[in-house]
Amino acid sequence: MNKNFYITTPIYYPSGKPHMGHAYSSIVADIFARFKRLENYNVLFLTGTDEHGQKIQKEAKKNNKDPILFCDELSETSRSLTKILNLSNDDFIRTTEKRHHKSVLDIWNRLVRSGDIYLDKYSGWYSVSDEAFYDEDEIEKIEGNKVSKLSGSSVEWVEEESYFFKLSAWSSKLLKFYNDNPNFILPKSRKNEVIKFVEKGLKDLSISRTSFSWGIPVPKNNKHIIYVWLDALTNYISALNFPDVEDKKYKNFWPADIHIIGKDILRFHAIFWPAFLLAAKLPTPKRVFGHGWILSDDKKMSKSLGNILDPLEIIEKFGIDQLRYYLVKEVSLGNDGSISLENLKNCINNDLANNYGNLCQRVFSFIKKNCNNRIPFSSKLNNSDKKLLNTLRDNLPKLQTLMDNQELNEYIKTVVSFSFDANKYFNDSEPWSLKKKDPERMNAILFTIVEQIKNISILLNPIIPNATNKALAMINISIDNLSIDKIKDKNILNHKKELGDLEILFNKIEDDN
Repeated sequence: MNKNFYITTPIYYPSGKPHMGHAYSSIVADIFARFKRLENYNVLFLTGTDEHGQKIQKEAKKNNKDPILFCDELSETSRSLTKILNLSNDDFIRTTEKRHHKSVLDIWNRLVRSGDIYLDKYSGWYSVSDEAFYDEDEIEKIEGNKVSKLSGSSVEWVEEESYFFKLSAWSSKLLKFYNDNPNFILPKSRKNEVIKFVEKGLKDLSISRTSFSWGIPVPKNNKHIIYVWLDALTNYISALNFPDVEDKKYKNFWPADIHIIGKDILRFHAIFWPAFLLAAKLPTPKRVFGHGWILSDDKKMSKSLGNILDPLEIIEKFGIDQLRYYLVKEVSLGNDGSISLENLKNCINNDLANNYGNLCQRVFSFIKKNCNNRIPFSSKLNNSDKKLLNTLRDNLPKLQTLMDNQELNEYIKTVVSFSFDANKYFNDSEPWSLKKKDPERMNAILFTIVEQIKNISILLNPIIPNATNKALAMINISIDNLSIDKIKDKNILNHKKELGDLEILFNKIEDDN
């Protein structure tokens, strides 16, 4: 069985601040990467920055900076954000790196050799902001300005010489590809969108520009710069040392298991990218998952509405685990999701502080006071003890399937229900009433509940790593080499060693916060 797993985020335009969609894509990818590591997979998790194009060139000029120095600064800011979001990425790719240039030039040359590139003239609507071309029926006029219906970004009429990729020749091949690979695009609603678009017929795609110079020059014609999406998408293989197809990294990790992206860039990933790869005679990724938009109180976030929720501000005020948990619990992966500060506070209080956090606090405090700060051992578990533990263990295959299918919300709901059940078990068992009259039964209850806290903490670890690492450290479970197997291991608790220092995992949010 192949135990390698390759997951990517989109590469981001390296602006100073992330928006909530950026944070969401990255956190979701990070959760899947962490979960696969729990399953003992050799994981490669990639993120990075998209640093070429007209947009960057204009910004650098406006700031009186050389484009590469401008990108160096912005990219460093983006790299630091991976730490703030507590991402476990193994690599950070920049499109200004030599390894990336090498890959892009090789892809270009492959497409030339396959006869899929030709030189002509381009005229049409172009958005500098989106780095995308739009058809007439994708444009609307708002307050005298032409904008893209999809993104709302301004477009301008462009006429210039351009190299084209023969995308029109790939319509039927792509439709066959989608049919042969039914899980290539998820969720299914996104797949249906893409198929409808391709069925209308595809137009050839402009893949070079002459109106700016910041990018990778076309081989043998450096008047042209390679169009940003052919450049940007190639990052997923340039990080694997392509074009060296014998390189261990490339052989182990390509094709990618999943690209996590926002639905606004679905077309590029689900149409252009497989077409480029098929034309270049390279394997396609196994899956593209297009998640929805993050809305603020049911409205798309915008400066004009003043409803932008800044992930950095939320992290500073409430904590990174809190934001990670809330985003993936509240938003059904694949659909648009509405978030609000009010709901965030309720989620932190109900799910994290009152449920999981409170469970850990109560149990560990009780053991500290009543059991010399050591987890009691018991082999005399009754039916209610076994039922609590076995329900979770028996559900492991289902939970692993949910994560393999990116059904993250169902996964979280199931794990959180185990935590609620554990709280109920602890309340109903009343170990505090048994210290004198039946210490053996008390020990069985405490052994069972700590075992369950360990199991729940492992399952929640990909989502809230900071808090669960603390909880596991308190019961002397090493967070190094943490794995699902430790849930199945019934002899992992150390009954001789004292519990670690007790910490409140989640503070309750008061109304004035």
